[in-house]
Amino acid sequence: MSEADVKENQPEDEATALSGAAPESESLDEENRLKPEFVRNVKDALDAEDFDRVYDLVEPLHPADIADLFELIDGDERLTLARSIRDLMGVEVIAELNDWVRELLVGDLPADVVAGFAEQLDTDDAVAMLEDLDEEDQQAVLAEMEPEDRAAIESALSYPEESAGRLMSREFVAAPETMTVGDLIDFLREHRELPTEFWEVFIVDPMHRPVGTCALSWILRCPRNIPLHDVMKRDQTLIPAGMDQEEVALRFQKYALISAAVVDDAGRLIGQITVDDIVHIIQEEAGEDALAMSGAGDGDINEPLPRTIRGRMWWLFINLLTALLASSVVAFFQGTIEKLVVLAVIMPIITGMGGNAATQTMAVTVRALATNQLTSSNTWRMIAREWWIASANGIGLGVLMALGCLAIYHDAMLSFVVILAMVLNSLNAGLSGVFIPLGLEKLKIDPAVVSTVFVTTMTDTLGFFFFLGLASIFLM
Repeated sequence: MSEADVKENQPEDEATALSGAAPESESLDEENRLKPEFVRNVKDALDAEDFDRVYDLVEPLHPADIADLFELIDGDERLTLARSIRDLMGVEVIAELNDWVRELLVGDLPADVVAGFAEQLDTDDAVAMLEDLDEEDQQAVLAEMEPEDRAAIESALSYPEESAGRLMSREFVAAPETMTVGDLIDFLREHRELPTEFWEVFIVDPMHRPVGTCALSWILRCPRNIPLHDVMKRDQTLIPAGMDQEEVALRFQKYALISAAVVDDAGRLIGQITVDDIVHIIQEEAGEDALAMSGAGDGDINEPLPRTIRGRMWWLFINLLTALLASSVVAFFQGTIEKLVVLAVIMPIITGMGGNAATQTMAVTVRALATNQLTSSNTWRMIAREWWIASANGIGLGVLMALGCLAIYHDAMLSFVVILAMVLNSLNAGLSGVFIPLGLEKLKIDPAVVSTVFVTTMTDTLGFFFFLGLASIFLM
């Protein structure tokens, strides 16, 4: 009996052992993450140039786990891995790859191979794969594609980044409102080129403008002779192709959408966006805002090192300038500090508490702006709310600090200065945390990106000024 016959007649576990492949249970831990020892085995096989062993190890993995494997190995091993696993390196893996890993990997692959991947992907995934390539590489890949696929991707690339036009899929089902339910069912059965997965059919007029939608559940439950215009849902949320993806995500969340039609400037149906795309956008936008507020760049451990260093250093340089501004206020009151050294002990507490309070208010304001909770209709209510919160926090914390100062230094006037400075800087923090993001929003600047710098400057500079200024007035 041949080895092939033995494998065929062995139980699955034994056949796997004979082939050298690692069953999925041996490659993943209880949290469905690749085990370190499995990753080491793959790396060892790559180092030994045992590519058949690499293939056998990777073969049982889900495409998403294969994509994770590319992130876990070194950058110079990724192209070798891609070549080793051959047919396993399919579009499902490409679609799941981290953006930075995909960009670097695709940049090393021949243009015809990348073009083959792009033609098999949905338009939105193909655009995500090609949009970050250099212009020369991008054109080389497009030149290798079929004219129809190339035209679709070029059309998507003509829209702004992070817009609905980039995000949308051009695979959708549309039908004229003159059809009956029976006609539509026959149409869906007979046309094999239709998308394999969809939840609703867009009903269009003769100008191809969407006039309603029909959920598949409605179509299946209605008699065949009923016209679509009698059963369709006329109220629908249309997404302009130029709309920012964050606004698209907010509409999906607000109206509990599963899919939505994307229209051009003339109102014609050109694509659709589905909820699975929105899940990625919500995660991406939330991460971007959090990282932007800290100046950590993209925050991706796969981001090229020089780019990360440049992004963080620029942010820290800006913070250095603001720190110099705050220190200049301290220098102005140097004589006061020399006469009353205890001020040097207390003033970091005043500014630190103000900075923390401002960060809380700023985070709430930026989130409220991002989710459309804060609009021109309720701006003053938000300001008044934060005023009262800041006042309560300032008085409460100020009293605690004043009592502490009184117990330690036995100086009633110092305690009075402390509570007054704490209240003033708390109010400064609360108002800065609201007004600065609002002002940046009015100037069409993303509040999540630069609010932190301005808010920190305000709380540090004015915190020092309030405390040392009051000390100069009441203690000297």
